[in-house]
Amino acid sequence: MKVVAQIKQPILKEMELFEKKFYNSMSSKVALLNRITHYIVNRKGKQMRPMFVFLVSKMVSEGKVNERTYRGASVIELIHTATLVHDDVVDDSNRRRGFFSINALWKNKIAVLVGDYLLSKGLLLSIDNGDFDLLKIISVAVREMSEGELLQIEKARRLDITEEIYYEIIRQKTATLIAACCAMGAQSVNATDEEVETMRLFGEYIGMAFQIKDDLFDYGDTQIGKPTGIDIKEQKMTLPLIYALNHCSKEEKKWVINSVKNHNKDKKRVKEVIDFVKITGGLEYAISQMKSYQEKALTLLKAYPASTYKDSLELMVNYVIDRKK
Repeated sequence: MKVVAQIKQPILKEMELFEKKFYNSMSSKVALLNRITHYIVNRKGKQMRPMFVFLVSKMVSEGKVNERTYRGASVIELIHTATLVHDDVVDDSNRRRGFFSINALWKNKIAVLVGDYLLSKGLLLSIDNGDFDLLKIISVAVREMSEGELLQIEKARRLDITEEIYYEIIRQKTATLIAACCAMGAQSVNATDEEVETMRLFGEYIGMAFQIKDDLFDYGDTQIGKPTGIDIKEQKMTLPLIYALNHCSKEEKKWVINSVKNHNKDKKRVKEVIDFVKITGGLEYAISQMKSYQEKALTLLKAYPASTYKDSLELMVNYVIDRKK
């Protein structure tokens, strides 16, 4: 059995029902919108985020979920989908998960409006049902994701990212949404404030490990649908590169920054930068930091009694680190 199927096993029933509820939560009287949302639903990814919501809620409540849990998972997925649609416009990307993106098929104007529609549907789903506690969790996540993206753009212009700023960017950009999923799962079954915060932290640690793993793919030799060196071409300062810049001579640092700034389209030069990062120990350092976040996440689960939900969450933490794409 594939790892994702294994993780899903204890929540299969919930995930099936969730898909129906999620699809219904997108419905509109506008035929064009329904056509686009149908396209989105039929090309869904692994649905890791709703899985986090259900696994956490069942782990902290001895196997219970309720209507709030389904709404929480739907809100997360609606808002996550909205951000992906908007991201493809921002990045001028024509593909998403191997299929055409919304902006490639229906142009930017429609893609932006569809993203706005999904965002408002998510907010209204919470408001109409009085789930203000859940709405607060997701609203904070959306604010932080926007701030993280803008912080990254601001820093990419100057290439002056310290390790601390890098962690802040990935915490906001990536980890905050997974943290929201885990907090949402606990909050939906009325867990204590302390428990909600523990689960939020658990999600944040996984998100940090997930993003560092993603950054490591840029230096790998395997084809993962994302060619190597793409972050360097886009002038993104990731952890392996930041570490290398902090552990080299002034001349080398000058050469690397010049390469990233002015020669990022030169394949030979990009490969030289990748090799330099490897020689300087950037990859080993990033791997050690990723594993440290993995350990922190697993430690937070130790307080919970044994259950299939806890097993799946542990499997999820390890999958984040071991995945091949």
